Amino acid sequence: MPGAVSLAAGEYYANPHNAFWRIMAALLDLDEGLAYDRRIRALKAARIALWDVLRTCERRGSGDAAIDRRSLVVNDFAGFFRRHARVRRVYFNGAAAEALYRRHVLPGIGADRVAYRRLPSTSPAHAALPFAGKLAAWREIVGRR
Repeated sequence: MPGAVSLAAGEYYANPHNAFWRIMAALLDLDEGLAYDRRIRALKAARIALWDVLRTCERRGSGDAAIDRRSLVVNDFAGFFRRHARVRRVYFNGAAAEALYRRHVLPGIGADRVAYRRLPSTSPAHAALPFAGKLAAWREIVGRR
């Protein structure tokens, strides 16, 4: 789920310390200062969908550990895959997204046509890996189409 800063802004990865948009700018040769709607259009043009595993949940603060597990409502991935039958890869932004998907989504949809891969979290909370390491790992999303 988006953090408090992102929820307040109504934009994915609005926290300026999150490396997601900086990584996308490097991978897609974008100006880091682009307006949010132009960044989203650039992702679509690059055939990259951006979606949360969870549609809603209750949580205090922005950390994944603060999510109330009883409040989880997952997004309709079965419907998404029906509408977007050419999707072949799903990349997770960190371990929490992957764990939620594997536990709450995958059992209901199967995994026969889609490859799954966890990438290092772009969150500032994942400070163990510097930006260069995150960028190197995330290059995979543009190299495999």
